[in-house]
Amino acid sequence: MDFYADWCGPCKTQDPILDELEGDYETVEFVKVDVDEEQDVANQYQVRSLPTLIVENDDDGIVDRFVGVTQRDDIESALSQAGA
Repeated sequence: MDFYADWCGPCKTQDPILDELEGDYETVEFVKVDVDEEQDVANQYQVRSLPTLIVENDDDGIVDRFVGVTQRDDIESALSQAGA
């Protein structure tokens, strides 16, 4: 899950990385959550800073959480850990 806001500069930096990963990992569901529109979801996941990326799977729940712009290799490692 990608927690972002339209006004968030670092979120815009993160977008191209996530777009590439989405193309490479077709079996993974990439979900974008606009914190201004979906504050309840952001609160549920205790999102306090942007961007926040949460990698989860059906079996284990949250596998990893990243705050701030995150490098592709780190995200890929979390996706692998989640079984992608």
